[in-house]
Amino acid sequence: MQDPLIIAGKSYQSRLLVGTGKYRDFQQTADALDASGCEIVTVAIRRVNLGQNPNEPNLLDFLPKNRYTLLPNTAGCYTADDAVRTLRLARELLDDHRLVKLEVLGDPHTLYPNVRDTLKAAETLVKEGFDVMVYTSDDPIVAKELEQIGCCAIMPLASLIGSGMGILNPWNLQLIIEQSNVPVLVDAGVGTASDATIGMELGCHGVLMNTAIAAAQDPVRMALAMKLGVQAGREAYLAGRMPKRFYSATPSSPREGVISSRSG
Repeated sequence: MQDPLIIAGKSYQSRLLVGTGKYRDFQQTADALDASGCEIVTVAIRRVNLGQNPNEPNLLDFLPKNRYTLLPNTAGCYTADDAVRTLRLARELLDDHRLVKLEVLGDPHTLYPNVRDTLKAAETLVKEGFDVMVYTSDDPIVAKELEQIGCCAIMPLASLIGSGMGILNPWNLQLIIEQSNVPVLVDAGVGTASDATIGMELGCHGVLMNTAIAAAQDPVRMALAMKLGVQAGREAYLAGRMPKRFYSATPSSPREGVISSRSG
């Protein structure tokens, strides 16, 4: 069935977005990306060499050309100015590339987003013609402001970056999904495939992850599990789950026409 994810006017078949940090080496990164089936790959401009360091291994040498859409991000930025400067550099390195992921962190301990600077940076980047996918808190008011600024996707955290705690506040996540006119993707906190499935069952348009795959004992196998988890969650969401009944049970078979033990 055709069920594409549309971001900034481009269609993708995979709803799983995968990061490139924390792997053993670039070869393991490439193998995990391949197993995940992802089409959008995030790269931290401050941490991954994409050619800015000519004497070091270049990640792009390990990724098949034209297979992935690169999503440069501002991991490690703590101010709006740093984030904007980093993405301007990414645009130069990647030949006027415009699709980016904005994240402005509040502190190095929790890596929670700095909402004020996120809003400020988003406004600048959108005015400069970037297509901005934005990492943010699970505050529905902030999410709506970012959409109104012109961000092409809203990416609320499930829980803290790298925590593996899963979705801690599904109610806020659903509020954001229901009010949004752009894709909403879970970003940060996924620990295993069931977390990804839950996010998709709630109605998220996709899931972005890095540590959950890279820190697994077998990253390549976990990448495949995440692919299947996202697919299962999306299919369940589209199918529409049965209503929950808290106070009564319903037999799975109808009572009409039941053969009685007294008949005959």
